[in-house]
Amino acid sequence: MSEIGFYHLRTLPLERALPRLLERALAEGHRVVVMAGSAERVDHLNDLLWTYGEESFLPHGSARDGDPERQPIWLTSADENPNRAGMLVLVDGARSARLGDYVRCCDIFDGNDEAAVAAARQRWAEAKAAGHLLTYWEQSDGKWEKRNGAS
Repeated sequence: MSEIGFYHLRTLPLERALPRLLERALAEGHRVVVMAGSAERVDHLNDLLWTYGEESFLPHGSARDGDPERQPIWLTSADENPNRAGMLVLVDGARSARLGDYVRCCDIFDGNDEAAVAAARQRWAEAKAAGHLLTYWEQSDGKWEKRNGAS
């Protein structure tokens, strides 16, 4: 079973939190698939990862770039793992039927959107019923704090 961390955005938007999480994942040696809710959102995230910081660079690609096996971070709206990643990051409420194919999964959701919170609670319940190891992280002053259970 996979370790699934639910990341409850409260103080920083996804556009600021995602690059930080990806930087840490790469520093820990992970290859990552980021699964978004639409092809348009993939394009947005692709642009974001090129421009989020003047002194930072996150090597990444998507279907428009090709060569997934060469990309440490793969952006997609499909439930795929073409870069042989061990880590999956789900954004925009995206769902994967292949959670067990990854060692680690991060499910990032907007804590300021009640519909997103309700959907995340449903994904939590489904992952728990499937036997995955779950953790819950909440933003506090821009930092992630591990909490007990879903709020």
